[in-house]
Amino acid sequence: MREVQVFRRKPVNYFRFAETRQFCLAVKGRSMKKKQFGVIGLGTFGYNVAVELAKKNIQVLAIDNDAELVNRISQFVTQALIVDATDEKAMSDAGVSDCDSVIVSIGESIETSILATLIVKDLGVKKVIVKCASTWHSKVAAKLGADTVVYPEFEMAKRLVDSIVTPNILEQLELSKDYNLVEIVAPKEFWGKAIKDSGIRNNYDVNVIAIRRYIPIVNDCGESDIKEEVNMVPGPDDEINQNDVLVVIGSEESLSKLKKK
Repeated sequence: MREVQVFRRKPVNYFRFAETRQFCLAVKGRSMKKKQFGVIGLGTFGYNVAVELAKKNIQVLAIDNDAELVNRISQFVTQALIVDATDEKAMSDAGVSDCDSVIVSIGESIETSILATLIVKDLGVKKVIVKCASTWHSKVAAKLGADTVVYPEFEMAKRLVDSIVTPNILEQLELSKDYNLVEIVAPKEFWGKAIKDSGIRNNYDVNVIAIRRYIPIVNDCGESDIKEEVNMVPGPDDEINQNDVLVVIGSEESLSKLKKK
């Protein structure tokens, strides 16, 4: 286990942060092997963000004022330090200003999160991402210069409700305010039809951009197995089969009509 260096000028209370699923928003679609991320607050959200960043070969500076959490994550990240996030000098000494991006994931103590965000901005960090617990929290964070705010608990609640109400929706990605990318199990009315004959575009105003299909096979050991095939550029004559997963894109209004099927 790595040696943990302590930067603390005054005692602080430890706040146990809200739980959330593993999440790695900050690096999506980017190649950032030479950049360094700072993660302040190692509750469930911050801890998983730091670990997932490290798995992508990104340098991670993990910070919390709880020695146990810092020690536990030290084996995964580049550097793990016990630091009071409300102490500007301690944050500076820890090297926060050297980070290209910092994720402030202090959830339950809004005041501590706000102060930490202010300090991170004052230290000159280019991109600051803040985990927010409320609309008020996000407004203050934005006023302080946060580049991105995230609501993991809200997002998880929304996904849970969607999975209950529309269980055929496997995954949904918001591309913009009005347009989403959705994975959906092919409704029965499309089975055995070519895309051009299914009415999916004319009736629902959405486009099929990929089809994922699972095919029963016999493997080399003579055992039954399942093989996944993905048609990344389906043509109008490609057929939609039972149990196909369609990747479709469209407006939220159009996708809502399709979800009802």
